Amino acid sequence: MALHFSREEFSRRQAATLAELQRRGLDGLLMFRQESMFYLTGYDTFGYVFFQCLYLGADGRLMLLTRSPDRLQAKHTSVIEDIQIWIDGPDAKPAIELREILRSFGATGRKLGVEYDAYGLTAANGKRLEAAMDGFATLSDASELVTKLRVRKSPAEIAYVRRAAALADDALDAAHATIRPQAFEGDILAAMQGAVFKGGGDYPGNEFIIGSGRDGLLCRYFSGRRHLDAEDQITLEFAGVDRHYHSCLMRTIPVGRARPLHREMHKVAIEALHACLDALKPGEPIGKVFDAYAATSARHGMADYRLNACGYSLGTTFSPNWMDWPMFYAGNPVPAEPGMVFFLHMILIDGGSTTAMCPGTTVLVGERGNELLSRRPLDLVVK
Repeated sequence: MALHFSREEFSRRQAATLAELQRRGLDGLLMFRQESMFYLTGYDTFGYVFFQCLYLGADGRLMLLTRSPDRLQAKHTSVIEDIQIWIDGPDAKPAIELREILRSFGATGRKLGVEYDAYGLTAANGKRLEAAMDGFATLSDASELVTKLRVRKSPAEIAYVRRAAALADDALDAAHATIRPQAFEGDILAAMQGAVFKGGGDYPGNEFIIGSGRDGLLCRYFSGRRHLDAEDQITLEFAGVDRHYHSCLMRTIPVGRARPLHREMHKVAIEALHACLDALKPGEPIGKVFDAYAATSARHGMADYRLNACGYSLGTTFSPNWMDWPMFYAGNPVPAEPGMVFFLHMILIDGGSTTAMCPGTTVLVGERGNELLSRRPLDLVVK
């Protein structure tokens, strides 16, 4: 079996989930988040693009309802023993099949938590689920139940995060070795992603973000490739990934020369990063981290250059994105805790002059402070 954690660790995670079910008065949990399935059982698939549900009863019973291509996948990658299959067809009704399975478990009239906020549960399937369960069981939104348990990483998980950080550093090294005037963005991406794969890493939860010239101001991936000009800028946001655990980095790299504004924005961004690190303390609300980013930007006259968030939690996440809960934004009351892993990005973008500067790095919260996981400096590099 391809288990990435011990059975004992999975048992501890399931026990913590059962305790939370009991605290909330729930008789079971219907999981549609692939992250929850992976966390509690090791089950690793992209089959969540179809109707798929992992049930955990208050009695500890586990059952996966999925399609036939994932039967062996679940057996090979997880500790799930009860794997049931719904059959594809024009009249397939997996939500009703789920109800009947739950009926056989004695779940009639029970109160069940549901992961509604899940890429694995489309709005259409959510409606079908509710229709099937109408009059059978009471459904309650429990989307964040397992997510909040996942946010604090165990020592075994942190080992994967550290490995992911090393792979991100390898990808940054590959970028630095490839970026130059006239370089092709496709070659840069190939070198970066290749470094992760050569190191034994995985695909990230979303595409590597790359943009040069005026597109260096964008914070999303889009298709199309260009060659760098003699004087240019390129922004990269990417991740090293090991067993789906992410560690991210972000850089804006001037090409040919750095404009004076590049240098000034870099100075402000690094000052903001250090202020954010000072604010990221165990027990303190993470909204204070955003406040540090915003205050530093404003103090240097760059309030209009910043975004309304400056990072988010990282962990084991599946497509379509690597962002996890919670996020750094104004007023977020969630306290930082030891074992949390965050990506801090100090994005500054000036649309008027088409200038960007976006240093970012991954941080592990410890008992007394925090630790940068990248071994690469945050100095301004000009290629």
